[in-house]
Amino acid sequence: MLALLSATTLVLVAGVPWMLPAAAGGTNLKSPQNVEVYIIDDTFILRWNRSNPSVRNVTFSADYQILENGAWLQLPGCQSVASTECNFSSVKLNVYEEIKLRIRAEEGNNTSPWRYVDSFTLFEKAQIGPPKVHLEAEDKAIIVNISPPGTKDGGMWASDSSGFIYSLDIWKNSSSGERKTKTVYSRDKIYELSPETTYCLKVRARLLPRKTGAYSPVYCIKTAVENKLPPPENIQVEAKNQTYILKWDYAQENVTFYAQWLHAYLKKIPGDNSGKWKQIPNCKNVRTTQCVFPKNTFHKGIYLIRVRASDGNTTSVWSHEEKFDTQLQITLFPPVITMKPTNNASLRVYISAPGESENKPVNHLYPLIYEIVFWENTSNAEYFSEQPLRNLLLFTSEELTERCFIIENTNTITAVEETNQTDGEHKKYSSQTSQDSGNYSNEDESTGSKFSEEFLHQETE
Repeated sequence: MLALLSATTLVLVAGVPWMLPAAAGGTNLKSPQNVEVYIIDDTFILRWNRSNPSVRNVTFSADYQILENGAWLQLPGCQSVASTECNFSSVKLNVYEEIKLRIRAEEGNNTSPWRYVDSFTLFEKAQIGPPKVHLEAEDKAIIVNISPPGTKDGGMWASDSSGFIYSLDIWKNSSSGERKTKTVYSRDKIYELSPETTYCLKVRARLLPRKTGAYSPVYCIKTAVENKLPPPENIQVEAKNQTYILKWDYAQENVTFYAQWLHAYLKKIPGDNSGKWKQIPNCKNVRTTQCVFPKNTFHKGIYLIRVRASDGNTTSVWSHEEKFDTQLQITLFPPVITMKPTNNASLRVYISAPGESENKPVNHLYPLIYEIVFWENTSNAEYFSEQPLRNLLLFTSEELTERCFIIENTNTITAVEETNQTDGEHKKYSSQTSQDSGNYSNEDESTGSKFSEEFLHQETE
């Protein structure tokens, strides 16, 4: 009996490993914990924690699924990984396409259940990394060259690189250095600095509406010795007839000036645009502080203009880059006014659109606003500050169509008509009555046409 018991005991002891495979980490192998996806620019990282750190010889593998297709595929860079993270940046995916991930632990032929990651898009998860910065020093300025975040052509920010806004913090490299924050282009210049002074700065990128990137490392540079020839200042552009007049201020004499222009949108495109500036006609080797060039030099748009001075072999740095919008440089000629009395107490006023000549009308981009000042022609009413003076602000539509407005003249209300006066004839409108004061204004000049329609409708009622 004792012999039989001993034999049985030996069998039971020998069978322990076979009956309890969980002790070897087999059927009870647990799934990874705290699985997270980290995406910075074009780097895609999957991280997790081990469920049982004491268990050795465990590896991990991950799959991905494009939700539109439904099939699970092996995630490149994340197969049989011994560590607790993997890089799947090599996967070819549409960054706006929704995907799902899963990961499990493996030990020999044993595997844990899958741990799933909620669906996401790469773009949604992505964070903006620090941009690369290169600095160049002038005497009173620093030129900043910023490379957008990301490293791949066609990568995460390929379609958004021109949409980045860069925020720059700059300060003197001293204990009392006050920090200033500026919004800059990918290639820009920080002005109004001191010569021979070390400045430090850092930059981060933003992508509207809600993505803000990490700051770059701190870069420091020392400005150069002050240039003997200062740059021109107070750059201005004025429109006159068919020409533009470019003016600037300069204290020294016996110098010549050069002026250049650049499309403003090029400043938003990453890269060096210094070779894209073009000479302004009639603004080379100028010995006065202004130059005149034809309007047809520029098409409609926004431009940047800069000027520099030269004295023999010495040349100043370029001036501040002045923004120039051709649509805001419109020459307005006086309108043509015709008046006709309708009875003893009223007057009909006809206003024709301003033009350079009688036969050459001007097509204006924005609605025109006419201000009419009228008064009784007596010795007591010729002072412009006196109460009898009346003022009326009129708006015309963009298409210069005829419209009727109301003017008060003592007891009679008479229409003021805007017309093109074709063949010397005027279209006529019926007089209207109103108890309104006759003084009108509009706070939003950009809605002139709409204002006119509402105004006329209200007055008719």
